[in-house]
Amino acid sequence: MKNILRLEQLALFLLSIFMFARLTELPWCFYAGLFFTPDAAFLGYLVNTKVGAICYNLLHHQGLWILIAIIGFSTQIEWVLGLGLVYIGHSAFDRLFGYGLKYPDSFNNTHLGSIGNKVQ
Repeated sequence: MKNILRLEQLALFLLSIFMFARLTELPWCFYAGLFFTPDAAFLGYLVNTKVGAICYNLLHHQGLWILIAIIGFSTQIEWVLGLGLVYIGHSAFDRLFGYGLKYPDSFNNTHLGSIGNKVQ
């Protein structure tokens, strides 16, 4: 099952790149430059695991970034659409490697299972 979920996230990651190329005229440095910025949410773990999980989950929630992309597309605000697509891609990329949404007890405890466990 985990392999199926990873393939799904790979498809979403590639779709975000495809849509960025087709729907925006933004430079690729926009995509590349913003791609890892959601990981700034890790700073929340300096406070505690609960705050860290809230920050991480907020910046990695695919539904939120899909909504932002739809708003950008609907309003024809290119940078908003681009931002949504970049963060959809980032979230899918993370999940492809097993970094799911976090539970508040531990960084390693995610909705995809424990980080570091081998896929069976």
